[in-house]
Amino acid sequence: MTRQLTFDLPPQQNLRREDFVPSPANVLALAQIDRWRDWPGGRLLLVGPQGAGKSHLTAIWAAGAQAAVIAAPALAGADLPTLAASGAVAVEDADRLAGDAAAETALFHLHNLLAGSGALLVTAAAPPRDWGLGLPDLLSRLQAMPLVRLDPPDDALLSAVLVKLFADRQLAVNPVLIPWLVARMPRSIGAARALVAELDARALAEGRAITPRLAAEILDSDPPE
Repeated sequence: MTRQLTFDLPPQQNLRREDFVPSPANVLALAQIDRWRDWPGGRLLLVGPQGAGKSHLTAIWAAGAQAAVIAAPALAGADLPTLAASGAVAVEDADRLAGDAAAETALFHLHNLLAGSGALLVTAAAPPRDWGLGLPDLLSRLQAMPLVRLDPPDDALLSAVLVKLFADRQLAVNPVLIPWLVARMPRSIGAARALVAELDARALAEGRAITPRLAAEILDSDPPE
């Protein structure tokens, strides 16, 4: 069989408000993001497992609030006054701060710089008490922030995401493939994105249709995470 040339390009991630798929797993978090001007003290902790949609909600909030976005480990080397001058900052994966004294201290100072007039969104996989922070003052401030949770994607959400991902790539698949995938794939939006990208690449390279058989080969060999 003649193999077609393919290019290993990362799939485009559409992180706009209109690309977000609401479901019971995320509707409360989405409502809080939409009502960010009403956050008590201008603060919110967004907690949920990997692949639940935290990055998408962060992108939606950053676009609406004109916010800066920074990964928590990068705080140690950041220009905090300049970062805070934006008036709104999202700190992603803050649970990764544990054990990094400089980054913990930086988040503490950023929190204080934004106090009163700024807005701060902090995302993590678990509540602050579970991070293992070494700075008690930071822990107390984070625990005082209002918290909203994202649940792992349910079947309805994964199904809707898969349908959209295939449509974004202009791929026509048999509708029965969607529940087949949902029943077998890892439970995350990131896994859905990776799986659709791999199905697209393999189908193109091998001249095959996207079927449960092709999906089974991918899932059995190296399940997307």
